Order: sequence, then C-alpha cells, then structure tokens
Amino acid sequence: MSDGNELVRLVKPRALPAGSLKIDTTAQERAALAKRFGVIAIEALTAKVDFAQKEDAVLVVGTFRATVEQPCAVTRDPLTYEVSEPFSLNFVPAGLLGDYEEDQEFELTAEDLDQIEYEGDVFDLGEAIAQELALAIDPYREGPEADALRAETGIESDETRTPSGPLAEAMAALTKK
Repeated sequence: MSDGNELVRLVKPRALPAGSLKIDTTAQERAALAKRFGVIAIEALTAKVDFAQKEDAVLVVGTFRATVEQPCAVTRDPLTYEVSEPFSLNFVPAGLLGDYEEDQEFELTAEDLDQIEYEGDVFDLGEAIAQELALAIDPYREGPEADALRAETGIESDETRTPSGPLAEAMAALTKK
C-alpha cells in the first residue's frame, strides 16, 4: 500500500472512477520524489488514466507527463527536460499471481508483465506512477555544453574514441590483409 510513499493515490477496485482520472501532484510531493530519485527538481508531474476490470485484476492504461531538472552527466550544470510516457499496469489481489518454486523456470507472457500485487481493498496508483517516472529518468542525460567540456579537458566520448587494446589490434591486423 503506501508505506511512507511520496505520491499516494489510493484506488478501490470495487469503486473505480467512471471515465478518465486526472492526477495532479503538489509541490511537496514532487520535491519528495526529486529527493528520492536524486534529481534537482521535478517541476511538474501529471497523469491521466483509464480503468477496466478483467476478472479480479484492474487494468490501468494511461500517460504521465513530467518536467525534470537534473545535473548534466558531464558538466554537472542543471538541465531541464520533458518526459511523457504511456504505461499499462495490471493490479492483482495478493495471491493471484501464482506460486513458483525458487529455481523453477517458467515463461512470461505479455499479460504477466507490469503486474502489481496489492493487499486489502485498495491499491496505490500514485506509487506505480512514481515508479514509472523513475524508469523514465535518464541518469546519464547530457546538456548542451557536454561536448565542449570534453574537448576542453581532452576526454574522448565513446562515439569518437579510437578502439585500442589487444582485440582492437587483432581486428586491425585482420582488416589490413
């Protein structure tokens, strides 16, 4: 459920909202999420979701939009960018996902992905949206001055670096013949 989560939006499967649900966040919620995700700020975060039921599962399909400010991976200067991602989740009552032995192999289907178990008579849609945002944040995002700093300090990027080492030398010898 919501053990101290920063973004709590409890939904009762037996009383799903009719139509689309729009989720807005407060400045306090966004600041707590920014701290959790290690970014400077989350300046905006909204989501729009639709619900459907399939047997005991609640299907949630939606899109979230966020404005994230974080340090450039190279210069550490702040940079701000927009994130907009669709998501699809299945909330399933505890115990319905199936039991598997620890070392047992099994095949996952598309329906098995993004299933979230919940206990009791509510699930936390807010925490699920927070986790979707966490997956969308690029920890290695670079700002516009990254290439200039690399050139100034003599750091080669992976794209421009000339391969070196024993394998590179062996490959070069093979291509010269």
